[in-house]
Amino acid sequence: MLELGKITTNDVVYDLGCGDGRILIATVKDFYAKRAVGYEINQSLFNTALNNVKKLNLFDRIELFNEDLFKADLSKANVVTLYLTSWANEKLKPKIENEAKSGTRIISHDFEVHGWKPKLEERFNGHTLYVYEI
Repeated sequence: MLELGKITTNDVVYDLGCGDGRILIATVKDFYAKRAVGYEINQSLFNTALNNVKKLNLFDRIELFNEDLFKADLSKANVVTLYLTSWANEKLKPKIENEAKSGTRIISHDFEVHGWKPKLEERFNGHTLYVYEI
């Protein structure tokens, strides 16, 4: 996902539904993004993400919220990663369109954002990754 999103050192990456934080960690550790922000509503997954970030001492570049992803302010994002259902993507679509700035890359794992034409669609190990640009 991050390779297809062409993450750079200037990027601020939001992972909506960040789970255990692995995308956030890879974003700053392996792709050297400026900052990563994650939203996870599930308390157990949030705690796991928090512990993973803490173990690696990455709090200076990773910010975590134990909140509904619809509370995220996407105006600072350059990249948004999603591993949500088609239904959730559809519900999130107006928020992204209203808040994300022009040029923001949206990378969705396995589920399309209906009505958007992907800039890139790639199959990888039985999964499909979709890259969109606002």
